[in-house]
Amino acid sequence: PPPTTPEWVKFCQNLFSGFAMLLWVGAILCFVAYSIQASSFEEPPDDNLYLGIVLTAVVTVTGVFSYYQESKSSKIMESFKNLVPQYAIVRRGGEKVELKADELTIGDIVEIKFGDRIPADVRVIEARGFKVDNSSLTGESEPQARSPEFTHENPLETKNLAFFSTNAVEGTCVGVVVHIGDNTVMGRIAGLASGLDTGDTPIAKEIAHFIHIITGVAVFLGVTFFIIALILGYNWLDAVIFLIGIIVANVPEGLLATVTVCLTLTAKRMASKNCLVKNLEAVETLGSTSTICSDKTGTLTQNRMTVAHMWFDNKIVEADTSEDQSGNAFNKDAP
Repeated sequence: PPPTTPEWVKFCQNLFSGFAMLLWVGAILCFVAYSIQASSFEEPPDDNLYLGIVLTAVVTVTGVFSYYQESKSSKIMESFKNLVPQYAIVRRGGEKVELKADELTIGDIVEIKFGDRIPADVRVIEARGFKVDNSSLTGESEPQARSPEFTHENPLETKNLAFFSTNAVEGTCVGVVVHIGDNTVMGRIAGLASGLDTGDTPIAKEIAHFIHIITGVAVFLGVTFFIIALILGYNWLDAVIFLIGIIVANVPEGLLATVTVCLTLTAKRMASKNCLVKNLEAVETLGSTSTICSDKTGTLTQNRMTVAHMWFDNKIVEADTSEDQSGNAFNKDAP
């Protein structure tokens, strides 16, 4: 399996990434402004202190909420892997023992019967009417016969190899393990797929662009009014507090909480329809999708074939293809 990100790193990413970082800077500036006022006045106003505490609380709560949502989804995905642990019958020391598939090693002699899942890449040495379903690997669901004979130079075409994660649909066989783990054909495919760079989601790009604009505007206005305050003769401490106040005022404190709550509510609605959201940002990505590329039917459809035309009484008749047999078919003549 690909290397996983430690939980504390995921938590820090939710707490300090993107827009949350801007709010942290705003909170720190509020505490700095309060400390300057506290050192200058005997009874400093508490506005900046309260604002800093509120900003810290908002960022922390939304970060914890996002982490909880993602960790809950990832735990469900992990539980799927252990739902039905895969076992294999292995000959070791002259005896047949049942081992977990991940405990196999190269050179093990395994026995496979119909209904089993192939536990590793195996070279067939004995076969009795043995056939495998390679659809998980090639997409072709037609059972493929397997025998000890070497028939092709290409490993994917030869009949004496059975591959990890494919299913035995007929007969029995005895084979020797030739590849395990990441070195199997399926493992190499998974390695290539997991090594792809996913890039930023559309909403992450939009928020990053928004942060750049807000930061630029806030700093420009703050510095401008800081210079004007000094020209007008204000004390430099007052000018610094004014600078911090303008920068913090330009930060939309409620945006992070609003975005997080909206995405979470949508994720919960999708969960009620048996759609598991692993990452909250993926909700917006799915919503902004304009084209879905699919390799075969059944992925997006119900995988059911329906009679659309019949030859009856020497003429072609259109059949009712509506699911409830109501006859309300799509009007092809409609503009």
